[in-house]
Amino acid sequence: MNLWNRLVLPLLRRIAPTERQKVFALTVVSGGVCGLVAVVFHLAIKLAESLMISRAMTASGGGWLPAWIPLTLLVPTLGGLFAGLMVRYVVPGAVGSGIPQVKVAYALEHGRVPFRDGLGKFFVGAIQVGSGASLGREGPTVQICAGITSLLGRLAKLPRGAQRRMLPVGVAAGIAAAFNAPIAAVMFTVEEVLGDLDQTMLTGVVVAAAIAAAVERSVLGEHPVFTVTRQYTLHSGSSLLLYAALGIAAGGVSLLFTESLLHLRTTFRAMSFVPAWARPAMGGLVTGVVAVTALLWLKSGGINGGGYDALNQALAGSLTLKVLIGLCILKLIATVFSYSSGGVGGIFAPALFVGGMLGGAIGYIDVVGLQHAPDSMGAFALVGMGAVFAGTIRAPITSVLIIFEMTGSYGLILPLMIANMTSYAIAKHYLPVQIYEALLEQDGIVLPHGKKAQAEPEPASPLS
Repeated sequence: MNLWNRLVLPLLRRIAPTERQKVFALTVVSGGVCGLVAVVFHLAIKLAESLMISRAMTASGGGWLPAWIPLTLLVPTLGGLFAGLMVRYVVPGAVGSGIPQVKVAYALEHGRVPFRDGLGKFFVGAIQVGSGASLGREGPTVQICAGITSLLGRLAKLPRGAQRRMLPVGVAAGIAAAFNAPIAAVMFTVEEVLGDLDQTMLTGVVVAAAIAAAVERSVLGEHPVFTVTRQYTLHSGSSLLLYAALGIAAGGVSLLFTESLLHLRTTFRAMSFVPAWARPAMGGLVTGVVAVTALLWLKSGGINGGGYDALNQALAGSLTLKVLIGLCILKLIATVFSYSSGGVGGIFAPALFVGGMLGGAIGYIDVVGLQHAPDSMGAFALVGMGAVFAGTIRAPITSVLIIFEMTGSYGLILPLMIANMTSYAIAKHYLPVQIYEALLEQDGIVLPHGKKAQAEPEPASPLS
């Protein structure tokens, strides 16, 4: 710290003498650092998966009971136990996806995200997702990057207002690097954190997202997150009715996802006979049971982690109707238990997965009932991803942009907008409170909106 005060701060003051110049300089640095950290987090999860859940699911040997079955049950349970102990005794702020914590920091705590929480999220999230929890890396990446930008703002001794402006920079950089989608990252930050087009913050958000995505692409390559083998388009107007039906179904599934997650979270918290640190292990055990069920019944993976490999198969139209419906149901169950029990990980990827499987199943009706080309299943899976994301996360514009950027496919604009807005409208009508804010309300925290959020309120109570 003395070295920082003696060397780095004087250099920063010389290069950027005004507050605005300091914020811009830190924004550029933050974009690069967050991009690198997001890549390392991604690779850490892949390494953990290869050492834990992948090895367990492919284990050979055993007698009447194949060795992979008990190992697939045990590994997520132990991963949940580790996460529960860490969250209970070491880093309580690392619980969950990270998005609620960031929203609280921006609205109520002057943009301060404890770096310790971000560091804990990195290590605990990598272990729990790598051990097989049905959770994604995207939400944790946001909290990790927000923790980095918050720390840089404090180290640079920025005023409170400037420190608060640094938080959206971390959010945008985290989403851009996690999804390889800088445009969607900007819109998500506006929709989910800022709440409006705040011109004073938009420039930094755009710059950080672009730099973070460039860093991610330079390390991992210029590739969409999902592989779409063909450019899907709307071949027939008659399919629009089914796309509208997909939007209705996605709205229902989004409500089921949200309501079951919130209800089960309340149920777990009421289990006074089970210590809080042991509850994530219960979620891990259920996830293990669901994963074994998928392998035995459907001969398919996809339950653990984000499930991107199975989702790529759905986008290629290569999964059967039985597998599509089965994975949709099983993934939803596993994710709800993984998250509600107190796990560390996000719901972005699971929401996309559930939507992809739902869309593929309705695409089967399009192929069989309307005699359209078999690749319609992949097109419907693509639209379903965005529709369930829109209904669950309640970021409708982001849901359109993120599908375009993540898949590199732009031929389904009209069906995607119809399904997304239908799903969003249905979900919002029946459950007006968005999922992250509903989670915070369970913690006794109500966020201000609009101009109230710009005030200088008292700090919120710590997240439980």
